[in-house]
Parts: sequence; C-alpha cells; structure tokens
Amino acid sequence: MIVCEGSKTEPRYFEGFRLTNVKVVGTGYNTDSLVQYAIQLKRDAQKEKEPFNQVWCVFDRDSFPVANFNNALTLARQHSINTAYSNEAFELWYLLHFHYYESAISRDDYITKLDGLLGFKYQKNCQTMFDELVEKQDIAIRNAERLLSQYPDIDPVNNNPSTTIHVLVKELNKWVR
Repeated sequence: MIVCEGSKTEPRYFEGFRLTNVKVVGTGYNTDSLVQYAIQLKRDAQKEKEPFNQVWCVFDRDSFPVANFNNALTLARQHSINTAYSNEAFELWYLLHFHYYESAISRDDYITKLDGLLGFKYQKNCQTMFDELVEKQDIAIRNAERLLSQYPDIDPVNNNPSTTIHVLVKELNKWVR
C-alpha cells in the first residue's frame, strides 16, 4: 500500500505502474497526519486479515514545520512504515528524469523547468506523467542516488534538494519487470 500526501499528483504517478496488487491512496494529509492515517489503514488491513506486505508513505518537505516532518519520519519508522520523501516537492523526482540537480530549487521553479523539459505545460495532477517519464526512469534513479550521496549526513529535513522516491520506484519495479 502506498499512502500519498497528494490526492492526485503522486497517486496518478504510482498508479502508472499498473500493479493490481498495490493499493494507492491519495489523502490530502501532510507529514505526521499522513503517517497516522497510514498506521490506521495498516491496522484495519491486519484486523481484516488482509495485511499489506509493505506500507509506504509518500510526502514532501514543503514548508511544513521541521518538527512535523521529522516526527513523520520517526513515527513511520516506529510502525514499520517505509517513507519516500522529497525535499522540497515531488516534482523534484520528475526533474531528475532529465538532469541532475544539486542546488535547492523553489516550487515555482520546478514548474517552470518542467514546462521546458516536458515540451508541454506541466499540470500538477497530470494523468500521463508516468508514461511521459518511464523511459527516463533509470536516469532519475541514478540522479536521485547521486543526490543523496552528496550529503555527508542523512538529514532529510535539511538536505535540499533530496528525494527517496527512487527507493519506492525500485521496489515497485521488482513487481513490474
């Protein structure tokens, strides 16, 4: 199960994998409230004797308070929930399909850059983003791994830009390929 902060952008991307054994939930919740919701969904599935073998929360650093972001990571770890975060926003993952970025970029600049790279106006909840980017997925994974490796300490709240979306993508690819 993948529980996403966004109600459309992230779910539509992950639904692009077309995996029937993966439930994708878009919530509109953020950071720690998202993880709380995932914990409840995980418990409900266990009570119904239909547990998920993995639960993931996908969320952004955005401009949420540091405590909320860090609490979400800690709470997820305490409940054996995996996290795939982006600092600052999910669109960083999209950008990494084209280029390596090691400098912080504002949310508005993500959109402007994507417009030019995609060759069409980027819409936040675009239904075809997975299909638009899938051929460049290996590039994005390499760029995300390289990006994380540049930081001497893993400090998600301060490592900007950074993302671990590639970890979830690699896990999903195990079921696709």
